[in-house]
Amino acid sequence: MFKVVFFDLYGTLAGFKPSRYDIQSQACAYFGIEVTPEGIINGYAAADAYMTSQNAINPVRLRNEKGKEQFFSEYEKLVLKGSGVDVTLDTARALWRRLRQIPYELSPFDDVIPVLRHLQATGINIGMISNMDRDGDELVSELGIAEHLDFIVTSAESNSEKPHPEIFWTALTKAKAKPEEAVHVGDQPISDVEGAIGAGIAAILLDRDGNHKQFERCPRIKDLLALPPLLENWQPIKSR
Repeated sequence: MFKVVFFDLYGTLAGFKPSRYDIQSQACAYFGIEVTPEGIINGYAAADAYMTSQNAINPVRLRNEKGKEQFFSEYEKLVLKGSGVDVTLDTARALWRRLRQIPYELSPFDDVIPVLRHLQATGINIGMISNMDRDGDELVSELGIAEHLDFIVTSAESNSEKPHPEIFWTALTKAKAKPEEAVHVGDQPISDVEGAIGAGIAAILLDRDGNHKQFERCPRIKDLLALPPLLENWQPIKSR
């Protein structure tokens, strides 16, 4: 049994409310663009992979406003391509600006609190690692999950982003654990899985949308309810 379990935030512990499809379709309707639920899922998979690659090179949180808008314009283009929609960078930029006007909030997935409570009952230390540039304590308090987390590590605090090992090492220091005593659960193959493995930590891919059905780099689960039995009967996949 592991001493500590780390969790990613976006896509792992919490998601958008309204859904990303609802938000995107509302913004796209203003421009006469139609998208599909499946297309938005596929588009976000590609866009999030792009974000991971860019954070590894030039973290988005450190860019100026013009640089951030440029990034999110490219990001939005990838989201729409999932629905077979190819727009110009100018249209993607206008869409992104429209998206920012639509109110939304983050909300924990239904399986989150029950699983966190179960892990707490077993005595496992629970932490969150997130590539965000805001106060983590404030955010998890808003989400109503603060009491279920022992600590939080953000990019702002560690001055590094997943998949760089420094952010994972900061989490290990807070947990007072060795790499082999920890496992990280997240929804991104590069930032979460490769990042954790690169820091010497075991990884589990949470594939809520079924975007990575052929993934074999580490154990893959479709929801968090599958996590406790996986940890109890842990048989890691050897990295290759």
